[in-house]
Amino acid sequence: MLHRFYWVLVCLLLIPACVCAQWEEPVHFKVVQHEVSPSEVLLVFQATMDEGWHIYSCDMPEGGPTVASFHLEKAKGIKLAGKLEAKGNVKEMFDELFSMNVRYMEGTALFHQRLEITEKEYEASGYLEYGACNDKNCLPPTEVPFSVKGVSKMFDSQSQPDEKASAQANGMADSSDAEADTAAEVVADSIGSLPAYWRPVTDELKLMGDGLGEASLWWVFLMGILGGLIAVITPCVWPIIPMTISYFLKRSEHRGRGLRDALLYGLCIVLIYVGLGLLITLVFGSNGLNALSTSAVFNLLCFAVLVFFAASFLGGFEIVLPSSWGNKTDAAAESKGGFMGIFLMALTLTIVSFSCTGPIIGFLLVDLTTSANYLAPVLGMLGFAWALAFPFTLFALFPSLIKKAPKSGSWMNTVKVVLGFIELAFALKFLSVADMAYGWHILDREVFLALWIVIFALLGIYLLGKLRFPADGPSSHCSIPGFFCGMISLAFAVYMLPGLWGAPLKAISAFAPPMSTQDFKLAASEEVKAQFDDYDKAVAAARETGKPLLIDFTGYGCVNCRKMEAAVWTDPQIEKILRDDFILVSLYVDDRTPLTTPYQVTLAGKHQTLCTRGQLWSFLQSYKFGANTQPFYIPVSADGRPLNASYSYDENIDRYKRFLLKALENNKTKR
Repeated sequence: MLHRFYWVLVCLLLIPACVCAQWEEPVHFKVVQHEVSPSEVLLVFQATMDEGWHIYSCDMPEGGPTVASFHLEKAKGIKLAGKLEAKGNVKEMFDELFSMNVRYMEGTALFHQRLEITEKEYEASGYLEYGACNDKNCLPPTEVPFSVKGVSKMFDSQSQPDEKASAQANGMADSSDAEADTAAEVVADSIGSLPAYWRPVTDELKLMGDGLGEASLWWVFLMGILGGLIAVITPCVWPIIPMTISYFLKRSEHRGRGLRDALLYGLCIVLIYVGLGLLITLVFGSNGLNALSTSAVFNLLCFAVLVFFAASFLGGFEIVLPSSWGNKTDAAAESKGGFMGIFLMALTLTIVSFSCTGPIIGFLLVDLTTSANYLAPVLGMLGFAWALAFPFTLFALFPSLIKKAPKSGSWMNTVKVVLGFIELAFALKFLSVADMAYGWHILDREVFLALWIVIFALLGIYLLGKLRFPADGPSSHCSIPGFFCGMISLAFAVYMLPGLWGAPLKAISAFAPPMSTQDFKLAASEEVKAQFDDYDKAVAAARETGKPLLIDFTGYGCVNCRKMEAAVWTDPQIEKILRDDFILVSLYVDDRTPLTTPYQVTLAGKHQTLCTRGQLWSFLQSYKFGANTQPFYIPVSADGRPLNASYSYDENIDRYKRFLLKALENNKTKR
């Protein structure tokens, strides 16, 4: 029964979360009116957000993300008294893309706006506009309507307001009434008059599906497997394998029972490490992981931890847990029988091998915790535990393979030293985040690259046998595997050299500081730019040329949109496809340019008045494609039919290329 339950749990963990384009309503606002004095009204906008989402504050300079702003459209007997104020849990962090500190709120948000009463009877309407994002997408600028109406006692203390006015003074009027009043004054066009290429295609997109997001979680799982395989060949684990398998096979009268115990031993290893991943997930949650990924203090701590682990692997000292822990669990395992005894044996392995597995687990958890994906620690530890338990299971099933396995030797210490170099290199990634957050400018891009060049050059020299550490034995020659690995490491160091003069180095762009921190560049790279910023004009061009459209729903304040443009669109292959084979149209959902003729529309049962180009493009994305987050890429034919599933934030260049090529292929078959 236990086995059955566990494998059900494993299957559930391996089901990746699909990041599909869909309608998002992660933020919910409540508006409350307080007459704080006979001459002043306080409007309170209270927001609650889904996990992982945040709202930007109102006190930031221009050039950054969409900030919260207050707009008073109608006002009679009342006027603004001061500016919009953000209250509550306002956080601040340095944003690499905007090169500025941004202020935001998570979980809950609170905005205050004071209004001064100037006449006995007053009324006003308008809206609060805000921008919301998570680690993958951003909403278009969204409006929260309000309506205020009441009678002040300041001008006539003898008279009492009627019951209706008093009720309105103590609460907010229905926001739908405010929308209806506004809509009555605009020139309206019905949806029925829109061109055919504006028609909804949400049903077609559902049939196409969307495989995005799946790869990222599989990558986490595979990274965990890689860490587990590396841990297997360390000096603390490899020599234990034959002794453990021999113990299980000899202690049982029947080979079948020995095999069963060995398999259960591997299962217990998986349970222990997956439990560690679950603990990390439960302690932090998705909001906590997202906060950690952007915390300068936490990134500094990660840097210190990885340097500490690197020094241990290089032979400076050995990290060990108290020996009494291992002795107690080993004694308990001997006295217990059945599942509990085997579980304690697996726990003993975890403790005694910590000096080798600890730095690897620490590196994995540091990287996965700062990924802001709440499933990452669980899947990473599942992959690690599976790889660590695999050799015990394999050799239990086929004992003769142990004789063919490599013998323990000095090569295992070489593995530890190589891991030390790698952990030292990755530690700089976390120091870089803190450096930019505090504005120290001590680890700009060229300094970072210089350190990486030195680290991997020294690693190559070590693998060639020209550099020795305390734990290394005497060696008079370089092994063949060491020669090839050393050559690869030196070649990688040479590859990074042009980056000192501004070369993009896409292979390490995810780790190095942004190009904006580079002081010296030989040449500026040309960016891909959209041919159109208007959907109707882009459709007309597509009909003339026969090319399909690639619609880029974006925003001036969309952080991940800029990341995609910098990391993916600049790739030569992607750039050529976008320039030669597509009509690229970028539709900015936060464009404030007024429309010549406003539109009155109904979407999801709500009446809306579209007055700006940004509102029009946001409506197009919602109405036609059933999505409202950015970045959002969708290829369509000249008649507005989708040519592939949508694509969101994912910097995998090969996947983006396949996404574009499939759309081109589908466009040919539809002609």
